[in-house]
Amino acid sequence: MPVAPQPVGRRERNKQDKLDRIIAAASGLFAEHGVDEVTTQQIADEADIGTGTLFLYAKTKGELLLLVQNAKYAEALERGRADAETIPGVLDAVLAIVRPIVECNRAQIDNGRTYLREMAFGNPEEPRHGEALAIVAQTEEAIAAVLHRDERVTEGDAATLAHIVSAVMFLSMAASVNITLSVQEIVDDIRGQVDVLLPR
Repeated sequence: MPVAPQPVGRRERNKQDKLDRIIAAASGLFAEHGVDEVTTQQIADEADIGTGTLFLYAKTKGELLLLVQNAKYAEALERGRADAETIPGVLDAVLAIVRPIVECNRAQIDNGRTYLREMAFGNPEEPRHGEALAIVAQTEEAIAAVLHRDERVTEGDAATLAHIVSAVMFLSMAASVNITLSVQEIVDDIRGQVDVLLPR
């Protein structure tokens, strides 16, 4: 006889409720004011918790940004992966994966650039950073799968090329000289660089 799932205890519900309030507060404040202009005290006040409690969930504003953004980046990747499945051309399919990630990153440019900095230079042992790096790895796996559609590209070469595409995307989104560029201009920049990497 199957065992019925156990109901979630009050303590776990309270923890999840606090986490949801923190994410909602940080997300709203970061979107409205930008990461640099928001204090952890403001987030704690908005979430109706103490700062000590806030620090149990994230020790820095950078970690709070990762907490808020990781789910959005994961959703963007899933949209891109689904779009890529319907596109036969390798370059266009790679860009189908890339575009929603660029859109997510450019929704608030300063926050997007801060997210990339935190992801790249943060402590990979910290769970939120680990989640961000896992999203990068999943993105590279999705790109590699598309690149490997071309039978001239070995599985190993596809993984290496995907890593390069990821770096190109990262730099295109993070570079100060690209701050004023639109999503389409960033995607076009990535397209031009990726196009020269692909076999002729």
